[in-house]
Order: sequence, then C-alpha cells, then structure tokens
Amino acid sequence: MAATQATAEALNPNNAEKGTLKIENTDKRDTLIASEKIYQQKWQQERVFETDAPSTKEVPFGAISAEELWSRYPRFFGAMAYPYMNGTLHMGHSFTASKVEFQTGVARMQGKRALFPQGYHCTGMPIKACADKLVREIELFGRNFEDCPTEEITNGEKDEQVPAPTQSTTKEDVTKFTAKKGKAAAKSVKMKYQFQIMLAIGIPVDQIHKFADPQYWLEFFPPLCKRDMTALGCRIDWRRQMVTTDANPYYDAFVRWQMNRLYELGKIKFGKRYTVYSPKDGQACMDHDRQSGEGLGVQEYTALKLKVKEWPEKAQKKLSGKLPSNANVYFVPATLRPETMYGQTCCFVGPKVTYGIFKVSESEYFFVSPRAARNMAFQSLFPEWGVFPQVAELEGSEVVGTLVTAPLSVHGEVRVLPMETVKPTKGTGVVTCVPSDSPDDYATIMDLIKKSDYYGIQKEWAELEILPIIETPSYGNLSAKFLVEKMKINSPKDAKQLAEAKDLAYKEGYYQGKMCYGDFKSKSVEEAKPLVRQQLIDANDAFNYAEPEGLVISRSGDECVAGHLDQWFMNYGSQGDPAWQQQVLDHIDQDLQLYSTEAKNAFEQTIDWLGQWAATRSYGLGSRFPIDKQWLVESLSDSTIYHSYYTIAHLLHTDYFGVHKGSANVSPEQMTDEVWDYVFTRRDDIESDIPLETLQSMRREFEYFYPIDVNISGKDLVNNHLTFFLYIHLALFPKSFWPRGIRINGHLQLNGEKMSKSTGNFLTLSDAVSKFGADATRVALADAGDGMEDANFEETVADTTILRLFELRKWCEEIVLEARLVSSSEEYVHARDNERLKNSDVIQRTGPKLFWDELFENELNGLVKETIQNYEGSMYKSALKSGFYDFTSARDFYRSSCRAAEIGMHQAFTRRYIELQALLLTPIAPHWAEYVWLEVLKKPTTVQYATFPQVFDPRPSLTAARDYIRTISGAITSAEGTQTKRQAKGKLTQFDPRQPKAVTIYCASSFPRWQDTCIGLLRDAFDALALSVDMKKLSQDVGKAIGKGPEAKKAMPFVQGLKKRLEGGEQPEKVLGRKLGFEEVQVLREMVPGLRQTVMRCKRVEVVMVKEGGKKGEVVAGSGEGVLVGRQVEELQPVAEGAVPGGPTFYFENI
Repeated sequence: MAATQATAEALNPNNAEKGTLKIENTDKRDTLIASEKIYQQKWQQERVFETDAPSTKEVPFGAISAEELWSRYPRFFGAMAYPYMNGTLHMGHSFTASKVEFQTGVARMQGKRALFPQGYHCTGMPIKACADKLVREIELFGRNFEDCPTEEITNGEKDEQVPAPTQSTTKEDVTKFTAKKGKAAAKSVKMKYQFQIMLAIGIPVDQIHKFADPQYWLEFFPPLCKRDMTALGCRIDWRRQMVTTDANPYYDAFVRWQMNRLYELGKIKFGKRYTVYSPKDGQACMDHDRQSGEGLGVQEYTALKLKVKEWPEKAQKKLSGKLPSNANVYFVPATLRPETMYGQTCCFVGPKVTYGIFKVSESEYFFVSPRAARNMAFQSLFPEWGVFPQVAELEGSEVVGTLVTAPLSVHGEVRVLPMETVKPTKGTGVVTCVPSDSPDDYATIMDLIKKSDYYGIQKEWAELEILPIIETPSYGNLSAKFLVEKMKINSPKDAKQLAEAKDLAYKEGYYQGKMCYGDFKSKSVEEAKPLVRQQLIDANDAFNYAEPEGLVISRSGDECVAGHLDQWFMNYGSQGDPAWQQQVLDHIDQDLQLYSTEAKNAFEQTIDWLGQWAATRSYGLGSRFPIDKQWLVESLSDSTIYHSYYTIAHLLHTDYFGVHKGSANVSPEQMTDEVWDYVFTRRDDIESDIPLETLQSMRREFEYFYPIDVNISGKDLVNNHLTFFLYIHLALFPKSFWPRGIRINGHLQLNGEKMSKSTGNFLTLSDAVSKFGADATRVALADAGDGMEDANFEETVADTTILRLFELRKWCEEIVLEARLVSSSEEYVHARDNERLKNSDVIQRTGPKLFWDELFENELNGLVKETIQNYEGSMYKSALKSGFYDFTSARDFYRSSCRAAEIGMHQAFTRRYIELQALLLTPIAPHWAEYVWLEVLKKPTTVQYATFPQVFDPRPSLTAARDYIRTISGAITSAEGTQTKRQAKGKLTQFDPRQPKAVTIYCASSFPRWQDTCIGLLRDAFDALALSVDMKKLSQDVGKAIGKGPEAKKAMPFVQGLKKRLEGGEQPEKVLGRKLGFEEVQVLREMVPGLRQTVMRCKRVEVVMVKEGGKKGEVVAGSGEGVLVGRQVEELQPVAEGAVPGGPTFYFENI
C-alpha cells in the first residue's frame, strides 16, 4: 500500500482548496442552507419543475399550428452542453449551468412553460481508456494496488498537478500531479497511474477497482451530477435525464436514426482523407479523444523530391555499405508554397537535428526527420502500413554541402546548407529555400554569405541568383528582400520581426500577387498554386504529405500522426458540401441569436476553416455506426441534436439507462427510423405498432418545445460541438425547428486566477454549495460576468452575500411579523422613544402617502422595470445590481429619509418592497425568495409559480427629485467632511465643524438674464441634423449681446458647456429648455428635517429663494432656531449669486 499511501498523503483533502477563502463563523450560512434543503425537497415532492406540453386532450392534435400553440401557451427551452461523466462538476460547469438556470427562471416568471433538461455524456475514449488502464494496473499491483512500490511514483521532481481527464476541451497533461507535504524535504508525487488520478478525484482506494468496468462510471457519476445540480437549486426536469452510448437503448436508436438519415442525405461520406490518427488506438483521434492538442487539425503540404547527386565526404563515410549502388536518395522538404519552387537556391537542414534515411522501395529512399517518416508510414508512402524502415542516421551538419536536384528551379541543382532555426517538429525537418518570397530564407542566405567561413560552407553555394517569381503591388517582385530591408531585420534570429514579415509576404503574395515566371506566368498566385502543385506531382517530383498542426497526444498517451485512410466522415466545409456550409452561415447571419458580435465572429471563422470530420471510431464507448457496424459513432457526432431527444425522453423511459419504460409504454425496438421521422415532423404518415395517440403525444412534445431557444456552452466548444449542433439541425429538421439561440460564455476564473488544484485555487460545485450555500453561490455566479471574456467567481462575493441575504431575511421577518403600526408622526416619535423595540424599523405608518413614500414607490418601479429588462437581455450581473444591490440601496435611502423626517416608513410600501424583492431575486436566489414568499408574506403557493410584477412607469418628475436630493445631500455632507479633515490636519477652516452650526441653502427660480440670452443665441445657431455649432459666429453674437460687463467672462465657458452636451447627443429640449421636472422649493422643504439630522450639531436649516441679481432673497422653508418663513433677507452671502434652478448653493456658519 506504499504507493497509494504516498499518493493519499500528497492528495490531502484540504490541498485542493488551500488557496481559497476560509469561513470561520457559519451560523448564518447554516441557517440559510437549512432552508434551502427544505425547499429543494418541497420542489421535488411537488414536481414543480416537471414541464409538459399541452396534452392532446387539452388541445387536440392538429387542431392548431405550432405557432398558435406557442402563442396560446408560451414556452421556453434551454439547455447546456451536457457534461462528460468521468468526474464531478467543477465551477466551470456550474457557470455554464447557471446561465441556463437563470434564463429558465426568467422564462417561468414571464409566464412560460420553461424546460431545462439535463443528460450525461459518456461517449468516446476517456472512460474506456481510464477503465482499461485500471485493468492493467490491477493485474500489476493487486485489487487495491498494494503492490505498487513508492519509488514507482516519486522522483523528487516538481511536476504539475492536474485534474482527472475530462471530455471538455483542455490542452493540459493529465498524467502528472504535484503535491507538497508541507516539509522542506517533501518528495514530488508523479501521477503515473490511473489509480492515483482516481484518488485525486476523491474515490476511496478500496472502491477504485470497480472503475475497471467502464459501465460502472455510468452508474457512479451521473447521480453525483444530479445531486450537485439539485443542491444548487436548478430548475431541471429530471424525468428527461439520459446517458449516451448503447447503455441506453432508446438513445442508441436515436443515434442510429441520425446516422442513417445523414447518410441518405449525403452528409456522411466514405473515402480516403487525412485525419489526426492514433497508431496505438488504431483510429482517428478527434478533439474529445485527446489528452492535449484539442482543436488542432491536419496541415497538408506539397513534399518535394530533391534527388541527391553528390554526398559530402562526412556523409559518404557514414553511409558506406548502407545503401545499394542503385539507390536514389531524396531530400524531402515540405512546402506550403509550391508556386515559388522556380526560385529555389538551396535546401536547408538543421545542423543539430538528427535525420534518418528511410527505405521507400528497393531503389528509393527519403531523407527526413524520424517524426516525418512516422507520419508518412500512415499515409501509404511506405510499402507496409505503419512501418518506416530506417537504414541510416545522420546529423544535419554531416550532409551540409550535398548537391541535390531542385525541381522547377531555374538553377537545376542546389546545395544543402545549414539553417539553425529548422525545427524537427514541423514539416519534414528539411526546408527548401526561396529567398525571393520568404523573409526567413532571405535573411538566412544573407547571413550565410556574410559568415560562410563560420558556417563551414563555400560562399558561392549561397550566392546563386535570386529569381523574381511573384509580382506584388506593395512589395515589388522580391517581397522578401523588400520586407527584410524595410523592417530592418539584421539576423535570422530576429524571430518576431521575421514572423511578421512572413505573414505580410504570404498574404500579399497569395491574395494580390501574379506569377512573373514559369509556365503560369501572368496568372494570379491563387490560380497558379494548385496548377504548379499538380505539375510537380504529375512529374513525380512531389507528392502529398500531411501532419497534425501541432503536438496531439491521445487519451492513451500516444503521439498522433496524420493518417490517410478510408473512413466515414461528416461532409462539413467548403471542400465537402459548400451549399450546406452556406446554409449554416445564412442562419447565423439572419436568424440565430448569439448575444454578442464576438460570438458571431467566432462561429463565422470556425465555419470558414472547418472541414470534413471523422464520423466513426473503433475504440471507446458509444453507438454502433448503422451503415458499417464494425465502427462506433464518433463522440462529437452523436452529440449534436440530443436536445430534440430531451423533448420525449420522459415518455420513453423513467430512468436514465432506459431500463424501465416511460408513460408511452414503447420499447426501444419500436422506435424505428420511421417513428423518429414522424415524431420529429419529417413525415406525416406512419405505419407502426405504436398507437397513433401515443405517437401524436410524442410529436406534440417535440413540436411544442422545439426549436430550442438557447443552447449554452463555453467558448471552447465553438470549434466543434456548437458548430456541429448547427450543421446537423439544419440538415435534419424543417426550418421552423432550427435553433433560435446560442449563448457563449468565457472560462471561469476563481478569485481572479485560473482554477488549479496544484495552487489550491479550485472548487467543485459540491464544494461551493457546501461552503457558501446554494443562493450565495448563485449570486456569485451571476456576479461573475455575462460576456465571452473570461468571468471571475469571487469567493468574497459569495461570502458577503451570505450576510446580505441573512440580514435582509431577518429584516423582512421583523418588518412583517413584528410590525408596530402608528397613524401619525407624533405617535411614531412616542413609540420610538418610549417602547423597547429591537429595531425601530418595525414602527410603521399607515394612512395617506407622503412625499417620501411616493419617491420610494417611484424608485422601486424604475428598478423593477430595469431589472426585468436586464433579465430579458440575459444580463444577470446587471440584473443583480438593479434588482438586489440598488434595490437595497433604495430601501436604505427611504428608511433614512423617513427616520430623519421622524415619520417612519409606510407599512404598505415596506411590504411592497419585500414582495418585489422576493420576485426580483427569484431567478437568481430562489430559496431566499421562497422563504420570504411563504414564511414571511404567507403566500399560498411557491414563488416558482409567480410571475414578474406589473408596475407603473416611473414618473420623471419624481426620478429627477430623487436624483436632486441625493446630489444636494451628498454635496452638503461632503463639504462638511472636507472641513473636518482640514481641521484634523491643523489647517484653516471656513467654520468649526465641531461646534453648533446653521446651514443656509440658496435656490433660484430663474436663470440670470445673460444665461437666457446665451441660450437663445445657441438655440438659433445649433444645427440639430449635423449636431454642430458655428462657434466663430456664435462667439461674435454672444460678445455683442453680453457686452463687456461682469458676465462677459462667464458667457463663453457657459456656452461651451452646453455645446458639449448637445454634441454628446443629449436632447436639445433638455439642454436648452432647462426646465426642472419638479418643484424645487417643495423638495427642499421636504429635505430640511433630514439635513438637520445628518449635519453634525445643526441648529438651523434655512432655504432662501434668491432674487434677480443675487443680492437679496426670501426665506421659503426651514427649521430650527429663529427660522421665519417669509422673512426678507437684504444681504446674502456671495455664494448666493451662483444659485440657479436645480443647482442650489449653500453656506455653513457657526452660531
């Protein structure tokens, strides 16, 4: 047990979360979680989330169209890309799920029948590969791996820890794990074996042996997925759950139907094509079969045959006796630019690269890197599939100086020269040199000429004439020379500049260039390229060669190659079925909602490059390919239209394996291709032993819930799953059932950093819900972000949300259940001062609405409208702000205003606030909302059946008054705070903020005449169509009208400010009309009691209406010592002159 014990010690359960937030006091959290569990059980028992189409008894089949049915019974259908079942859900899964979950909640509150189903993806290699590894490890080390020695898994190195392999797109190495024991001398544990990875994901050592059976994975992980999503409070109709693969015979029949129909439509083809291939697995290695290299395809080259005419002395000695006398050895460079071969001046090799000579036939041999030879072995270029016999090994430096033929080159024969930047991992490791059009080649040739002695070559080998091949409009006919000199590239080591120059040269040459030499002179490069390539191949001077675009490692640990083999493939792309491709592009452009321009661009780019895709494999879990049953359907090809299966899954079976029949009482064998056609509206006539009424019920479910309104997934699936989702839907379904929307989200960071077990910055969904509770987790997920950019789950947000929700719930309980009602201000003050109440907020007023009530009601109405708009736009972070944070702020402002005015809050509006808050939080925090709805407000049924509230449009006058109050109150308290800070620093102050004081507020009923004059001139000069003003003329007009009085210096800055607002798009009537939407004096009168409370030691507040000229005024409102409304004030403070309507000034003085 030494190895398992060492791994277990390294995998301390606290290690994965060691970098996350620690929560100390959990009483409030535990209280909230207890309620969450109660309501989750209640929703399940009452089947709240089980959603059905209107039955054929409610609406007879065929009585109305699908459109009419949707109109009469509005519905919503959303789903996420189903997760792969080789582990539990992490927070990345949860983030995607939250988007569907929130949108489903919103749809329910819009009065729709909302469907959110969930299945489990099990198709493909990962599960089978892991199970097979366990079989071998049990044979080696025993049932509980007790015979695995510690030295097998420890090496003292610091390896990277990674999670278990998943079906999601990842380019990480899943075989290594680093863990520290917390000691300086701790050893590094290498995740060498599958049993260690199982320990890493929390499987007890005595249970791991069960996972040697791949079917056990399907039994173990789906229930955990359901457990975790239920614990989050997801509104999922679990009747519709299913596993993929032939483990579910109904789903298996569904996949066979897809394949048969796609084949009949010509969307699946058979033939030889290049594909990423795993020799070890003996099958194509598609994205979800990969340990690393996901998203990489095949790069096709033209491989040239440069025949050796003369070996240098070193090579001759090395090859002595290894080649027959009649051997023709070819250096084989791979090029993407065959049209430039007329200009070859040499052939490059990496002087430190190890090459081989490989036998192609008795008389033909290729000089290439071993990696390239391995690729060629699976492209039928060697006699035996997968075999590449090597007869010799040479260093690149040993073949420098070799004379070879150069097909098409004007020079006929060229030398092999050294190039230090040649990579054996790209192409064949042999590079042909065309310095006219390749900046890399030109820079290297120039360097070789300058340093020929250093490189050990004869200078003349590199001095062959550089022939112009392509004429370009921007760079002439020697584009490489032009760009190298223009960009001041001095060395082949200037990699960044050379990469940029290469990109410029290739694009200019391909899209704008014309051939100026060769058989296809005057043709565009785009036309000539395939012609030159074919000419070389026909002359036996070249052949087709391909390799993966980068390093691809299969789940079995095999380095993949590009295989050229017979296979079944999906005929995607412009080279396959261009009409199908265009159909998908048109749907994206015209009908599909993608929520962002970035998402649309991502799809268009993917569809532009995506080509034919392997449809089958021979290894793994899945369904048999019905056209050729020796094959399994590829894992991404059986997962394209499963959303349609969701619509009838509950009628077919009651368990996710399909063992027990559903209410339709139909067997898998009865689900023939013709039945699937009928259910999915591909045909209207049907002969089946299934009763017609049952078939119609199934079709009703499909016709009602389809098309899917939104499919949600991470941005990494745009390159495969989501694009295939569009292709296959458009191929199989009538247009009215094509997808309506796809929402793409970014990857989820945790606490601003990438999630990683090795750093301890990692959370599973189960961890998060246990740590924060469901609602706090959901709020943090909503707060994480809504766009395609990477989002951030901030644990501090979840933690503070616990306190917010708990305290708000407690406040709601007190307000409703402990209400102390009063009917007047005097009664409020008496109760506040004389009754022993824990929270004075419970003292609530009844009777008519007052100013502060109207203001609060109006603000709530505006926030309700804004929040619903945010929800409907799927902007959950914004909805959270307006519907929770701003909603709470509105309550706090109302509470403080009423306290200051000594009137208390109105019972009708506190209760209205609580009800609205519960409704607005229902999509995001449904458990909290349910508690308030049922336990506080005593509503008869669950909040899950409630709809969004209907409110009046906010009144602009009250909105303007609210903004005015906040602005003026803020300015007064800020001014007082500034003096307090100055005093603390020993600086001179305008008044002593610690002593008793008075505040005088100066307001004005009209603007100064000079401002009215300026506004009139600006109104005449403003061109509303062009949003512009002739400032030269206006300046002259203002100067004439204002003259040289004291206002002259103020006039133009005033005009400039208004002009800026107009040109910024603000409505002219608002800028130039300058009419307040409220009665300013009345609002200030209402503010007076509050200001006396908020300003320290304030003994008096007076509001003075300033008369024209700003020298005299009248007291129009106030409170405190000596205030006399109506008193004429003969001398005002200088600040009074600055008062304008909507912009009062104020003055502090000690008294």
